[in-house]
Amino acid sequence: MLFSSLVFIFYFLPAILIAYYLSPKSWKNYILLLFSFIFYAWGGVSYSVVFLISIVLNYFFARGISNSKNNSKAWLRGGIFFNIALLFSFKYFVFLVENINNIGAFFEYDFVLFDKLKILLPLGISFYTFQQMSMLWHIYGSEVKSKIKFSETALYIGFFPQLVAGPIVRYNDIINQIRSRKETISLFHSGVERFIIGLFKKVIIANACGLLVDTILKSEVELLSFSAAWLGIVAYAFQIYFDFSGYSDMAIGLGRMFGFEILENFNFPYISKSIREFWRRWHISLSTWFRDYVYIPLGGNKSSVNKTYRNLLIVFLLTGFWHGATWSFVFWGVYHGSFIIIERLGFSRVLEKLPFGISWLYSSVVILVGWVFFRIEDFGEALSFIYEMFNFTKTDGVSALSFLNSENVVILLLAAILSTPLLAKLTSMKSTNMFLFMKNSALILMFIYSVMAINFGSYNPFIYFKF
Repeated sequence: MLFSSLVFIFYFLPAILIAYYLSPKSWKNYILLLFSFIFYAWGGVSYSVVFLISIVLNYFFARGISNSKNNSKAWLRGGIFFNIALLFSFKYFVFLVENINNIGAFFEYDFVLFDKLKILLPLGISFYTFQQMSMLWHIYGSEVKSKIKFSETALYIGFFPQLVAGPIVRYNDIINQIRSRKETISLFHSGVERFIIGLFKKVIIANACGLLVDTILKSEVELLSFSAAWLGIVAYAFQIYFDFSGYSDMAIGLGRMFGFEILENFNFPYISKSIREFWRRWHISLSTWFRDYVYIPLGGNKSSVNKTYRNLLIVFLLTGFWHGATWSFVFWGVYHGSFIIIERLGFSRVLEKLPFGISWLYSSVVILVGWVFFRIEDFGEALSFIYEMFNFTKTDGVSALSFLNSENVVILLLAAILSTPLLAKLTSMKSTNMFLFMKNSALILMFIYSVMAINFGSYNPFIYFKF
């Protein structure tokens, strides 16, 4: 079930809000838990079996860590192994088998391991396994061991706003809110606002940019001019940002409607002046997760310089691999890691001395080239597309103007403006009654326009569901 669907907006959400606010305080977490399971089961019952098994076993691992005096580390290792094994089995096992078969074919061995093997990827498994590992690490590292309750554990893992596509919520950030929180009218109101903004970003901007990208990429790469190639990847950059940040906005807004404060996941990443800054602004919950649970345990930057670079490469290799089981994603991760290392070698000091426009242009080009490997998973096709991006002498290709119309131009301009803090700064200014009236009117119009787009449009994908 998508947040940007009529079923969710007009049936599921009103039902859970009514049930939640009419129920006694002692029932509220159970109401959220029940509806969260319904929300997840909507995507497939077979997914739900895996999800429930994962919750139950992680609950026992958490209890083992909390209650054991001498074997808590063994319980932790067992829990981490289980979660990694679960994620590997569903997301990476087919990738491993395919590469073994490819190696065998390359050396002309008459050997095929599990020919045409297909395993369905459970919704949100990359997100909820990371949350579960965060929980186990936090419980292990806590000096004061609190009682582990199944209902609290299940709600932390399965709370529907962030269940299938994040943000990756930390146990220490949410457990006290699960146990004790206060719903207020102002928090609910801000949640509704945030949900509408996220819905608009997803349905109006991301979907329109996605249609433009798909149209451009349906053409033969060799027929594109450099302007069309750049238009395609810029549109994709806007699509993936507004798709994922829009979903995060909706998740944060939904959390507020039930009294939860979920941390921010994006902070205008496309205004970054370096790749290091980009990763402080992009998918914050994932980058900080890898920092805290991989980079720092490996030694971070406290070891030798060479080990620091090794740690960075490991982190970004895993970051790419987390997104998908293809070599294109792996390369995308290493690609970003390489630029992080280049900046740490001293290039960051050069960037700091350059005018904003030049340093921004550098980071933008690096990011956009990287998105090519993210969007085009075939490595050879991705390289061909990048070649056309920089083939400035080509004069007979299909130009960007061939793919543009007035609606696309407006959407791209709106995307460019909303990718900066400009509008956020304007709306944070001292409010007057007239300003509040205009703001609320705009939100109502955004909601109506988004619902109309959902009702009359058939194109409504969500990129991060496959991760």
